[in-house]
Formats: sequence, structure tokens, C-alpha cells
Amino acid sequence: MARHVKTVLHKCGAPIDFEDIDIKDTPSAEAAIISLKRNGIGLKGTITTDISNPQSQSINAQIRRKLDLYSNIVPCKLLPGVRTRHNHVDLVVIRENTEGEYGSLEHENVDGVVESLKIITEKKSRRIAKFAFDYAVQNNRRKVTAIHKANIMKLADGLFLDTCRDVSKEYNDIEFESMIIDNCCMQMVTNPQQFDVMVMPNLYGNIVSHIGIGLVGGIGLVPGKNIGDKYAIFESGARNIGNDLVGLNRANPCGFLFASALMLRHLGLHGYANVIESAIWTTIKNGKCRTPDIHGDGTTVEFINAVVKEIDDTNLSNDATFSDQYLAVTY
Repeated sequence: MARHVKTVLHKCGAPIDFEDIDIKDTPSAEAAIISLKRNGIGLKGTITTDISNPQSQSINAQIRRKLDLYSNIVPCKLLPGVRTRHNHVDLVVIRENTEGEYGSLEHENVDGVVESLKIITEKKSRRIAKFAFDYAVQNNRRKVTAIHKANIMKLADGLFLDTCRDVSKEYNDIEFESMIIDNCCMQMVTNPQQFDVMVMPNLYGNIVSHIGIGLVGGIGLVPGKNIGDKYAIFESGARNIGNDLVGLNRANPCGFLFASALMLRHLGLHGYANVIESAIWTTIKNGKCRTPDIHGDGTTVEFINAVVKEIDDTNLSNDATFSDQYLAVTY
């Protein structure tokens, strides 16, 4: 998939130089973190976490914590030409990325009794809430919904909810509402159109974002980004590894391609991002090539070739936002 994304970026002429790092273990993850600190930005595939080893911690979570990538953003928008159960879905899941249940703070007190700590702080709750409201303002969104379980976890989720409610008072033009996580999951699969921007703690965000991804067509279509004050990483929105598709030439590359477009926008290279996104939309909408997950029979390579052809047919000289200055990106 990495090779295909590079092909598309090269075809549209994006001024990107990649520093490739194959993350397999903790030392290679540390090398990736050093590279990310040097370059400031990265495009990342999904990394497997060994669930059979209690001592093995998620490399994905370690990278996010060490770089303080506190906000995970997953835009779930239905693409033209993709058939799904619900129409007009356009929501954004914003997930606090550095605390909550993902702190790996657990231990076995006595045999058969495990204690797992969930950490929620006012400082980080306020930071992610403000990020969500700022995102709503900057992207012409109308509403922010805080997702919680404060009816049961009255202190931890209660703090998160109270902080979101307090931050909402600074944004008079943005509607604010709150919803309990279990009701949220039901509402998403019955009436997803009611949601706009959704903000929540770490674990809920992982669950809700995958529901949103499923609503708009599945794991191959949706990008994600992890943003901090200094660094940014772009990746597929879903954390599914896709091991069942390895070597079959059937995986949908759209999510990773859209992630590369989000990366280009983050770098201010909007013209190149427009070209890539338009080529993907046209390829899917016109039915020129679709992978099996979106009711087609095209292969990954055939889809990439169709996107490349769309880029070839685009008159790049009409866009004034292109740049000749090359930027380094960790891959």
C-alpha cells in the first residue's frame, strides 16, 4: 500500500521526499519517533499489537503518547457512488488520544484479579474539548456532541463532561449536546445524520469511529489523522490490520490515499490534495474501478491505475497553490 501511495503522490507532482522506516519492534519505533521529531509529520500504516503477550504494549499508543498527538480525527463522510444503508452521513469523530484506558496502567493484584486504571484529567479534557470546538468553527460545522458514561463513572467521565460543557460556553455559535456512549452507538446506526462533530475520551473514540467508518462503507475508505501541537501523523481511519487481504491484491487503497491528501493539506499543499481527492471521487462515482468491498471486482493495482489516469487527465496548471519546495515526511 505504501508503494501505491507513493506512486499517486509522484504522479501528481507533490513535492514530498519520504524517509522510510519499517516499524517492527521497540527499537524501530524509537527510530520512527526520532524521524518524526525531525520531520514533524508522518504517514503511517497500521502496526500490529501482540495481544498474547501481557508485557507487549501498543507501539501505536506509545508513538501517540511520546509525541503528544492528543487528538485523533476520523472524518466519516459518505462518498458519491458508494452504496450504504444510510444516506447523507457526514460526521467527524474527535478522540482524546493520550490518556483514558490506553495508559497501559494495569496489574494483577492477586491471582485472578486484575486492576486497570483509567486516567482522566481536567487539563487534557479541556484541551481536546477546545480542539473539537475550534475544529467545528474552522470547518463550518454546527454542533459538537460530547460522548461519555458519566451516569456510571461519575468522577472520571463526569470530569470530562463538565469540562466539555464549560468549554462550550466560549462558543456561542456552536450547538452543544451530550450523549451517553451506549445510546450514542444505537443512535449512530439508526439516525447517524443527527451527528456533526463528536468529541470523547480514548476508548469510546476507538469504538465510535469504527461504527462511523462502517456506516460510510468500511475500513478501506476512511482516513484518519493524529494531531499535536508540534507533530502530526496521518493514517487510515480504521485500526484493522487487514491480514486477511495480504497478498491478494484486493485491498481498497482509498483510506490511505485520502490520508495522504489530508497530510498534503496539513502542509498547505491544497492543490495536490484536490487533485488526489478528485481523482478518487471520480473513479468511484463513475464506476471506472471499484474494489470488492464497495461492490466491484477491481484489484488494488487496477484502482491505483484508474486514479493515476484521472490525475493524468487533470490540467494541473490550472491550480495556483502548487509548490516546488520539497518537504521531508516520515513513512
